[in-house]
Amino acid sequence: MRGERVELEEEIARLRQEVARLETRVAELDHLAHSDSLVDLPNRRGLDRALEAAIAANERHGVGAALLYVDVDNLKMINDGFGHGAGDAALIHVARRLVEGTRPGDTVARLGGDEFVVLLTHVDAEDACASAQRLVDEIAGDGLIHEGQPVPLSVAIGIAPIEKGDRPNEALARADAAMYAKKRAA
Repeated sequence: MRGERVELEEEIARLRQEVARLETRVAELDHLAHSDSLVDLPNRRGLDRALEAAIAANERHGVGAALLYVDVDNLKMINDGFGHGAGDAALIHVARRLVEGTRPGDTVARLGGDEFVVLLTHVDAEDACASAQRLVDEIAGDGLIHEGQPVPLSVAIGIAPIEKGDRPNEALARADAAMYAKKRAA
């Protein structure tokens, strides 16, 4: 009897270790599925999670939020003129500046290529505009040096306040359209 009990306790301990290992692996896979590997920010899936939560908070409690659709200007020219390592460095630099230039509760995500999105929460349209302009100025004024050479950086940012009844893709489309309108006007 005692031998069986010891075996059972050992088996339970082994199974607990296995469950803990599997839970860790699931968390790692979830992170990979929802994160961009170059800049270690949420990807589109990760952004969708945060955006759905912001839309729900807006619906339930009237919490203001806005999307900033950020496009890195001239990334192709950076890649062609300085090499793809410089392009990656530019994306990493912009990602870092976006994170540093926002609050901890905001979400900075990379959609892919040269496009990022910043989800600002607890803001109105005026605050969102001020944040966008500050980010544009900070990125343009913050020089990137790659392999001893200065790499010029600038971004265009479109703004879309979260509206009642929004869906993530609708809000993103409005922010994207606002960003392209900024680029055309420049």
